[in-house]
Amino acid sequence: METWDFFAMMSRMKYINRWGLMRNTINENIAEHSLETAMLAHCLAVLKNTYFGGNVDSGRVCLIALYHDASEILTGDMPTPVKYYAPEIRDAYKEVEKVASQKLVQELPEELQEVYRAILMPGEEAEELERIVKAADKLSALIKCTEELQMGNQDFESALEATRKAVEEMHLPEADYFMEHFLPSYRLTLDMQAKREK
Repeated sequence: METWDFFAMMSRMKYINRWGLMRNTINENIAEHSLETAMLAHCLAVLKNTYFGGNVDSGRVCLIALYHDASEILTGDMPTPVKYYAPEIRDAYKEVEKVASQKLVQELPEELQEVYRAILMPGEEAEELERIVKAADKLSALIKCTEELQMGNQDFESALEATRKAVEEMHLPEADYFMEHFLPSYRLTLDMQAKREK
């Protein structure tokens, strides 16, 4: 009987921690981050379609986001300051991610590979969707920074400012809308959220 490793590999996302160079109050793994990024990417797509004249496939955006860090199962999480230290490092790491994604796709039956290749390795036709996923990825990082600062962890202060600036520089109205209308609630406690009058 033939067996396939793809989903067992995906389940290992929970073992890959993020923010390796930072002191964390609460550790975050790529499974948790991927779920949050998928929810945020779906939201951004809906915002784009509802308020900003978009016509993007929110379901496909959500799927791409759900698997956007899958290659890190094989590569580990490279901290952002290292990944973007120099163009040569960034480009080399992109190639490593591509090889890792291809390896993961090969862990599926041949009949399923094209379906998952289009999710793990979206082509040029998905450029707009990937921009939304990138914004959602940054928003997830911004939320993490906000939560860490709320717990008194000043190690995330400069990361918060850099990440906020990165989102703003993307010039995506749906991401700006999220930061204005949804992000402030992440600074509230559950009790404060429950008591707040709408």
